[in-house]
Amino acid sequence: MLTVKNIFLPVFLITALQSNAQKPIINVLDSGHATSIRGLSVVDNNIFWASGSNGTVARSIDGGKTIEWLTVKGYEQRDFRDVEAFDANTAIIMAVAEPAIILKTKDAGKNWYKVFEDSTKGMFLDAMDFDDDGNGVVIGDPINNEVFIASTYNIGEKWRKRMPDWSLSNGEAFFASSGTNIKIYPTVHVSSLFFKYASGGSVSNFYPAKILLPVVQGKESTGANSIDCFGEKYWIVVGGDFANDKDTAGNCALSNDAGQTWIKPQTPPHGYRSCVEYITKNKLITCGTSGVDISNDGGMNWQLISAQSFHVCQKAKKGKAVFLAGANGKIARLD
Repeated sequence: MLTVKNIFLPVFLITALQSNAQKPIINVLDSGHATSIRGLSVVDNNIFWASGSNGTVARSIDGGKTIEWLTVKGYEQRDFRDVEAFDANTAIIMAVAEPAIILKTKDAGKNWYKVFEDSTKGMFLDAMDFDDDGNGVVIGDPINNEVFIASTYNIGEKWRKRMPDWSLSNGEAFFASSGTNIKIYPTVHVSSLFFKYASGGSVSNFYPAKILLPVVQGKESTGANSIDCFGEKYWIVVGGDFANDKDTAGNCALSNDAGQTWIKPQTPPHGYRSCVEYITKNKLITCGTSGVDISNDGGMNWQLISAQSFHVCQKAKKGKAVFLAGANGKIARLD
């Protein structure tokens, strides 16, 4: 006899199977290396570069099937917190301080040469970003409460210091957690370089408009860590408190008007998050030391897909592949 219960049971099973089939999986490609990776740049579905502590750089040209691990000669003790890759042979890496240095390679990492150095006391670089034309910016912690920003217009060959937009408050700075707290965004004004960035610590602001973000702040371990945008209009910020990485309070904010106003998500990411990335307009990924979340509705609701720890996640500039990286040289792909 066909009953209501019998009718709905197959439908339930089909729905459950479809849900499981569609759930993203974190596929670890490599791990167990003596480096903490915070820099990641994905050129296309096959080429990515990563950078980290102990002078380490990783590179793949086959989507992570094989990964080449390099130690930059003469910089074995340096922490390369960010990397920007342009193709299989060309990349730029950023060593944060003592002194702050940016290196470039054109031969797949066999040789590196210095394109920037600053030994000013207190200098500490946090993040870089580049557009598709090779124009880029680098941001550093404030010196005498003034933000350090330098720009390049020739794929990082030469850098020029820019005048700061604002003076920061005492205890306000930037996090070098994933190289993603500054973002160049597309605009109709093609003659200038437009970018926005977010601070943390005692105060967490969205610059250059200096808009107070609705995220947790007030301590050295709190505030915005990462920003991303889809077009010029849609922006997202993630962070939280890295000293309490399972706390969900004030760890994410969204804007639909180019950062003028901000709202909190209905279901936030499940803990402190150090990096966020738009995959499409509606689909996003965010990661941190307490796990990885996915949103399918523009960042309003987040689903925890893994409790694995990662520092950084990045989508291919030309392609759909998404990779993640973190401590102990762990590199993974979102499948």
